[in-house]
Amino acid sequence: MNAATKTGTTQRVAWKVRPLLVSVHRWAGLALALVLFVAGITGAVIAWEEEIDSWLNPGFFLSSTPGTPLPAPELIRRIEAADPRVEVAYMVFNVKPGRAIQAEVAPRLDPVTGQPAEIGFNQIAVDPVNGTILDRRDTGATSLAPKTLIPFLNRLHYTMLIPSEGGIAWGIWLVGFLSLVWMVDCLIALYLAFPDRRSWRKSLAFRFKRGGYQLNFDLHRSGGVWLWALLLMLAITSVYMNLTTEVVRPVVSVFSKLSPLPADPHMAHQPATTPSRQLDPSQIFERAQREAAERHIDLPPGSYYRLSDIGVYGVGFFEAGNHYGVGLGNPSLFLDARTGAVITDTLPGRGSAGDTFIQAQYPLHSGRIIGTAGRVLVSLLGIFVAALSVTGVYIWLKKRRARHSRRKRAAPSSSSAAGMVAPGVFPL
Repeated sequence: MNAATKTGTTQRVAWKVRPLLVSVHRWAGLALALVLFVAGITGAVIAWEEEIDSWLNPGFFLSSTPGTPLPAPELIRRIEAADPRVEVAYMVFNVKPGRAIQAEVAPRLDPVTGQPAEIGFNQIAVDPVNGTILDRRDTGATSLAPKTLIPFLNRLHYTMLIPSEGGIAWGIWLVGFLSLVWMVDCLIALYLAFPDRRSWRKSLAFRFKRGGYQLNFDLHRSGGVWLWALLLMLAITSVYMNLTTEVVRPVVSVFSKLSPLPADPHMAHQPATTPSRQLDPSQIFERAQREAAERHIDLPPGSYYRLSDIGVYGVGFFEAGNHYGVGLGNPSLFLDARTGAVITDTLPGRGSAGDTFIQAQYPLHSGRIIGTAGRVLVSLLGIFVAALSVTGVYIWLKKRRARHSRRKRAAPSSSSAAGMVAPGVFPL
């Protein structure tokens, strides 16, 4: 077979495959449109979640008490002593002067009923100097009130407010599955954007003077081409954010060894059956700092985790006010609650290629990998993703109306002709 014959065969196959991919892209786009619109708009906002939340709720984020902040173990002790129904599950305590501390709290089991206590909140604001609880809120509330707006937008972004049932996080799974569809559709869209070698320039151009449908089409196609790599990155990192253990880690582990997670079933630790069998936070911090020095972590402890269900403590390390981190994030150590032994760690930039890939997912998704400029870019991308959804639906509606109009004008008189469909036209 000569070169000309091979080229002709390839072109014929491409023209047969193309209509199928057009149909797949159309229906995938329609299935994704609402979710991507909502995720794009909410993502553009929550890229600045702490700044907006602080502006809306100064009483939850600011503290004016002068003095030296209490050590983290003492803060934890005072919080839990003030309300014995709760335990501190997560707390960022290395904050800048004038800032309050935010702590996630979980209900303890009621000794009478054996069920979690009813507390009505899951986050508190704490004065770092005296440990006084300044405010409380329920971040799971479905409300647009200033106090719960940003947590609400976060849940809307990741779950579309679809609740968990039967132990399954249906909203997280659905958004994760649709992110997989979006990732595949990004590849299809790039193929469709370049129909042949001669017309590739059209896929990069915008017909601003034409306006109307032509400009709308160019915004969808050419805009998607110019930003294609960034859109694919958002799609891939979206899969990670929602399907970390279900999809991303198993796939990555095929190609590279991964450091274990604290909850991996093969890890040799079990939850302590009684609190007396667990080390207290002061012991955990002492051991964490010693282990950090051995790993050449030259940052102060800044956050505290307590994973009671698996008997694990966690300590994050960062400078004051830098709990999100820049680049690949901040180092963390996870320790057995009974022995203080390090179970696993997260050391940005260290470990296998797979570890580095995993570490990069959230920083890429949030834009924090390159600091403020990255967050600006992610906000703009979120708006563009929402615009892609709108322009895609608009293109579908215009083509659908055009197809219906053609069918009406060419309505055949015989029943046999009525069953015929023009090549390349997909009936709806």
